[in-house]
Amino acid sequence: MSRVLTDRELLHELEDVAEDNVNRHLAMARDWHPHDYVPWDDGRNFAALGGEDWDPEQSQLSDTARAAMITNLLTEDNLPSYHREIAQHFSLDGAWGTWVGRWTAEENKHSIVMRDYLVVTRGVDPVALEHARMAHMTQGFDPGGGSMLDSVSYVTFQELATRVSHRNTGKACGDPVADRMLARVAADENLHMMFYRNIVGAALDFAPDQAIAAIHKVVTNFQMPGAGMHNFRRNAVLIAKGGIYDLRQHLDDVVLPVLRKWNMFERNDFGPEGERCREELATFLHGMEAKASRFEESRDRALAREARLGERIAAR
Repeated sequence: MSRVLTDRELLHELEDVAEDNVNRHLAMARDWHPHDYVPWDDGRNFAALGGEDWDPEQSQLSDTARAAMITNLLTEDNLPSYHREIAQHFSLDGAWGTWVGRWTAEENKHSIVMRDYLVVTRGVDPVALEHARMAHMTQGFDPGGGSMLDSVSYVTFQELATRVSHRNTGKACGDPVADRMLARVAADENLHMMFYRNIVGAALDFAPDQAIAAIHKVVTNFQMPGAGMHNFRRNAVLIAKGGIYDLRQHLDDVVLPVLRKWNMFERNDFGPEGERCREELATFLHGMEAKASRFEESRDRALAREARLGERIAAR
């Protein structure tokens, strides 16, 4: 069995890859400004300044869109936890430090623009939102990763999952302004995913058994970073039922595309430990496929029941 490399050794070996991908990111990233994606004319004062406080009737969002927007925004709010996780495992010198700073600054835009949009349009209760932000950020987030490869593997899948969720949430809002805003956020998330995915890809070439062990750990234990927030399970059900993010999308649009990019099941450079991880990963994915199919069947039945009920109510 090959020697397990330390984080410091991996960072040194992957330094050139990180520099190339930072430069690639800077060349591809689009400069944008949160204030350009907020309908400021829709805003008005709240009671503290002589206006009217929030009322549920003011929201134009469906229950599903509201749940998704709150979940996505609170996830973005927890940036200090994610910054700490990345900064602890990366060097703050050279390309690694440049990436930590740039990624953090770009991610911060997402919570700024989403909160401004929701407050201005009165899409959600701002008081409840602030209480939820305080609770979620106080709790923080720990992905359970013990190494740099654990952390980078996790964030590869998480960034892509967030891209899918943001993009579908924009469509569910029924508002072209929200759709454009979240499409812009999703584009950032995709570029972030590409950076992390390429780092892991290089690590697979350099230390294949060590890298696939981290990937196996992440895929088989994956949870979205908002999993610890209040009402997450309820909101996750609404989000899945509404087609914004469910197990099928997690498998088909997130996990499998990344694994294919890494040629996970075509590689021939794994040792015995790596082969064991790959076999276990294949078994796990087979189980995910079965669970995703069962979920889709159950959701289709539930939606059909709701449609029939709606027809009966309308006919009265």
